Amino acid sequence: MGGSRSHNSVRCAWCRMLAGHCICDLIPRLSLRTHLTLVMHQREWTKTTNTGHLALRSLSRSSLFLWGGEEAATEAPPTPEALVPPGTVGYVLAPSGQPLTPERVEILNAGPPVTIVATDGSWRQATKMLRRIPAIAALPRLALPPGALSNYQLRAEPHPEGLATFEAIARTLGLLEGDDVRVALERPFLAMVTRTLATRGIHE
Repeated sequence: MGGSRSHNSVRCAWCRMLAGHCICDLIPRLSLRTHLTLVMHQREWTKTTNTGHLALRSLSRSSLFLWGGEEAATEAPPTPEALVPPGTVGYVLAPSGQPLTPERVEILNAGPPVTIVATDGSWRQATKMLRRIPAIAALPRLALPPGALSNYQLRAEPHPEGLATFEAIARTLGLLEGDDVRVALERPFLAMVTRTLATRGIHE
């Protein structure tokens, strides 16, 4: 019928997956000690392959800040208080950061609750946000130790060791909060990848 959308183009408003491939029943709702602040590039918000939104759905202690696009030149950058809630200590995930070794995890967990700030965008966009947003640039940096390669197969990755935003968050929280947290978070992510590939005619 003219003007109507195919059933195959309808997406779930919550998980953004196509009808018949919804992953909402797999998304956990975790209340953790660690807070997540996701700083997402404006262009990422409408992309169906974005993974950062899954972290926001999964974590009750999380917040979103949109940045970039045409509005970036006129927007006020986020303040440190906007990124790091009172009573927590902020760190930003960055490849150049101090590795999250068991010793460092023990030190972090012995202190106040941690806020993890994660930038969400292409490699280029995320790198720019690390440099150009003063409140982020001022934060100490943490990096994941070497680990398994990414399971994200929905976009080309310019760096072989690169991870999807959601994977980086899940692995970080797995180190800080316990590996069962990583497993619970990765379950909907892996389903998202597998089911999206299936809609493209690719079956693992």
